[in-house]
Amino acid sequence: MVEQILLIIGAAIFGVLGALHLYYTFFTNMFMTRDRKVAEAMKATSPLLTNRITMWDAWIGFNGSHSLGAIFIAAFYILLATTRMEVIRETKSFSLLAVLIGVSYLVMAIKYWFRIPLIGILIATICFVISAVLIYV
Repeated sequence: MVEQILLIIGAAIFGVLGALHLYYTFFTNMFMTRDRKVAEAMKATSPLLTNRITMWDAWIGFNGSHSLGAIFIAAFYILLATTRMEVIRETKSFSLLAVLIGVSYLVMAIKYWFRIPLIGILIATICFVISAVLIYV
C-alpha cells in the first residue's frame, strides 16, 4: 500500500510540474527572453535541421512537448497504480522504469533547470525509488 501511495505521489508531482509548464508555455510570457533581441533573433532564424521552422517555434514546441511528456508519465502511472497496482508488482520493470524516468529528469534538472522543478523532480524520484524498493522487497 505504501509503495502505491508513493508511486502516485511521485507521478502527481510530475503531472503538476508538467501542467504548470504547459500553462507557462502557452498562456504566459514566462518563457520569453529577458532580452527582446534574443527573441527577435530566434524568430528570424532556423535550425540547421530545417528551414521550415524558426528557432522560436522550436523553442515553444520543445517546451510544449516536454510538458506533455511529464503529464503523460503522470497519467500513465496514476492510472496504472490506482487501477492495476498488481501489474506493477508483478511486472517489476514498471517500477524500475519510473525510477529511470525520475533519475533522467533529475539529471536534466541538475544540469539545465532552476530550483523549483529540481526540488519537485528530486522528491518525485525519491518517491519512485522507495516505491520500487518496497515492491522488490
